[in-house]
Order: sequence, then structure tokens, then C-alpha cells
Amino acid sequence: MSEDESASGASELAVTEAAISERLDRVYDPELDRSVVELQYVEDVTIDDGHVTVHFVLPTAWCSPAFAWMMATGIREEVGALAGVEEVSVQLLDHMHEAEINRGVNEDLPFEEVFDDAEDGIEDVRRVLDEKARLARQYHAITALLDAGLDPEQIVGVTPAELHPMDDHVAIYLHDESVGVLAPAEPITRYLERARSVGVASDPEAPMFASADGTPIEPSAFDTVRRHSRLAWSNVSGQAGICASLHEARNGVQLKEV
Repeated sequence: MSEDESASGASELAVTEAAISERLDRVYDPELDRSVVELQYVEDVTIDDGHVTVHFVLPTAWCSPAFAWMMATGIREEVGALAGVEEVSVQLLDHMHEAEINRGVNEDLPFEEVFDDAEDGIEDVRRVLDEKARLARQYHAITALLDAGLDPEQIVGVTPAELHPMDDHVAIYLHDESVGVLAPAEPITRYLERARSVGVASDPEAPMFASADGTPIEPSAFDTVRRHSRLAWSNVSGQAGICASLHEARNGVQLKEV
């Protein structure tokens, strides 16, 4: 291989801060359903050839070890998936369990081995939080469709196949295309992203909204499910407000409201 070819190959595999930031934006605080980049948890990223170190800090020193673990493992997995990255070191800072979490995550140990007094496994906790996030996003998606003019019976029957992207909106043509409306794309696509991650809305021909147990919503239960979805959103947004205040007080970071 010539020097030019070798230099070209090295350039293609060069790890950049922009590429790392894009991967980190996929890592969410599981309780707040917002990315660690948006929440400004990432303190520092260092790149030494193919070795990357990510330092991050949470709003308080006593944030849940399970939540911190999920973010730390997410950081390791997302950054580690980048071409050119040979090794990832994740360093949680200023946390009461930072030593255990940093050791466990960087040595790829099971959460239950590091925290042997944990009442629930990390995947059980993740499933509960992911479902709460799905319900919170569902509230906004359903509200967008109500505002667009669909009634509850139509909404519970909407399938992904009936959605047609149009710039920053989606066109929705129901059944025989006798009913068509435009709705903002963001709350709907954001909902589908989370829903599919938990196994809901994966069938393009099946209803995309679901009750908390993952079953399709009966028209008669629409108001109840929407109320539960709103409560999930209120819980997430309320907790986000508390964490934002704590993060600002502790780290001088002011977050944008959602």
C-alpha cells in the first residue's frame, strides 16, 4: 500500500468530535427521555487516535445508579460503534457511586454483579422507563391528531402505513382514503421512534397507539388511555424541571424547556 493510500485510509477512519456528538445524541436519560447532549451532561470528550474518553456529570451526586449505569453503557456502546474507535472509556464524575459504575461499565460487568443489593435487574428497570416514555410521547402524538381534526375512533385505528411524510408534516389518509388530514410530523415521528423500540407499532398495518400493556386501544377506553398518557408526560416533564434546576444550581447549566 502506498503512503497516499495509507493516509487516505487513516483519514476515513479518523474519529471526530462531531461524529462522537452525533452518537452521544442517541443516548437518553431514561427518566427524562432527553439525550445527554441536549441535557448537557457531557463534560468532556478526548480523542487519542482510536481511544476515546467521555466524561459526564449528572444533576446530583445521588441520581439513581441504575439510570447512571444505563447512560454510561449507552455512551460506551454508541461511541464504540463508530468506525475508527478502538476503545471507549466512560467516566462518570461527582457521583456517590462513580467508582462502582465506572469500574463496572468499563470492565463490561453485569449491573447485578456490581450492585448485588439491587432489587430489580437493569433490563426490568429499562423496560418500565421506556414504556413510561412511550406513553408520554403518545400523549403528544394523539393530541396532534385531535388538533388535526381526527376523532378518537379514527385515532385508535391509525396505522403507520396510513402516514405519508410531507416535509415537516405528515398526511394521514384513513381506510379508503376518504378522510385525509395534515398533522405536524415531530410528535408523531418521535412517538413512533420510541414505540418501535418497545415493540409497539412495528407492524405497519396494525394500530400504532396502545394502552400501557401494549394492546390496541378500544374506542371506549380512549379518554382513559389519553389521561394515563398525559400523566406519564406530566411525570416526565415535572421530573425534568426538577433536574434542570438542580443541574443549573450544581453545574451552572441552563436547559431549554420542553
